[in-house]
Amino acid sequence: MFDVRLYDSVGSTQDEAARLAAGNAPHGTVVAARQQTTGRGRHGRSWISPPGNVHLTVILRLGIPSTRAPEIGFLAALAVAETAETLQPHPTQLKWPNDVLLDGAKISGILVEQAATAVLLGMGINVQHAPEGVAYPVACLGLEVDPDQARALVLQHLGTWLSVWEAQGFEPVRQAWLQRAHPIGTTLLVSRPEPVEGRFAGLDPNGALLLDTLAGIRRFIAGDVAIA
Repeated sequence: MFDVRLYDSVGSTQDEAARLAAGNAPHGTVVAARQQTTGRGRHGRSWISPPGNVHLTVILRLGIPSTRAPEIGFLAALAVAETAETLQPHPTQLKWPNDVLLDGAKISGILVEQAATAVLLGMGINVQHAPEGVAYPVACLGLEVDPDQARALVLQHLGTWLSVWEAQGFEPVRQAWLQRAHPIGTTLLVSRPEPVEGRFAGLDPNGALLLDTLAGIRRFIAGDVAIA
């Protein structure tokens, strides 16, 4: 399903994938790199990308409206969670919109962008190394874990979830994500940029966050979330 192009080093797999997509690279093309020199995450934040971790971007030509593109991030989060639990013994937890946590610390970054008619799915996994000096807890899978094996596994799981999503729509993905997420009723703080606090009330049918606040149920389609 995937055609992996592995580089020793690139600036950003996301930028290289955008270049290939503009040149009509087909659905399922994967740009992977052993390291990135200018990796980036959501909102243009820097993503530290040393050798020993997984850095890749998948070019997806899905024929969907841009409003459905965020659904792909939930598939990716499930694929990362399943990969992590295959390679080390601890359970993971998912945090909206697409964070994967190991013992409460972030182990991956997921970035979904549009590039003309393609969706670019960027995925970074802290396999052997966790970045230092960041403002939130981070973790890695362990020095004994092979990043090449992790890359192969996450693509395998992603392919499975893509097949489910294409055949059955977003609902089974939503349900699977909720089973791995923090429990309903967990107190969350959403930055929009003004902070909004409330209790987690699930996801709507499109993947938006539902928060039970003093003003009633609020729906969020973007924002950073912290578990209060």
